[in-house]
Amino acid sequence: MDFFTLQPSEWQALLLTLKVAAAALCVALPLAVLMAYVLARFSFPGHGLLNALVHLPLVLPPVVTGYVLLLTFGRKGAIGAFLDNTFGFTFAFNWTGAALAAGVMAFPLMVRPIRISFEAVDPKLEEAAKSLGAHRLIAFVTVTLPLALPGILGGAILGFAKAMGEFGATITFVSNIPGETRTLALALYTATQTPSGDLAAFRLTLIAVFVAFAALIASELLVRRLRNRMGAGHA
Repeated sequence: MDFFTLQPSEWQALLLTLKVAAAALCVALPLAVLMAYVLARFSFPGHGLLNALVHLPLVLPPVVTGYVLLLTFGRKGAIGAFLDNTFGFTFAFNWTGAALAAGVMAFPLMVRPIRISFEAVDPKLEEAAKSLGAHRLIAFVTVTLPLALPGILGGAILGFAKAMGEFGATITFVSNIPGETRTLALALYTATQTPSGDLAAFRLTLIAVFVAFAALIASELLVRRLRNRMGAGHA
């Protein structure tokens, strides 16, 4: 067997990982932008508590996060039971659950750089736009959002990379089902538990390293390019 030839199950895991990471990003990124803006621009009672809750998945063992998701969104969970009984939709033991777990774990990694970008935007620019008659939402979309775009893109790619590598919360919440929830990380874990799986494990490791490294490099290049363009535009 050619070392560089992926087996059908490995292709399946890779494509599923890309699908899960893309879905997680599409749902989590808008929420991360909103949360980052709230944390950066508003001061209110409970601000510190909210910030701590947002970053909690970073410090909790991923298995704990996965178990909380199972209790909440499982078939017998408060939200999961409602979705299943009302809409026939379920997260547990489904690729959508893998996307949910990946999105939850990636969320704080997206919020942090986006928040820093919003904090770097002078609030007086928003106030100037509002003084000229622009609604707060219009000022946000036309002034703040473009200036914070490098941080948003950086956070998005970092979150995508994290979602691709998510393991602990995923296997706890949706198990390790071939073709349904077995992402690249779970396929690698499965290979390491198989007596003859050393070659496959090494191949999957190289793929995971390459994809993660490519995502980080792409993030750096995109951020630099945007900053250079914005700098040239202000010159």
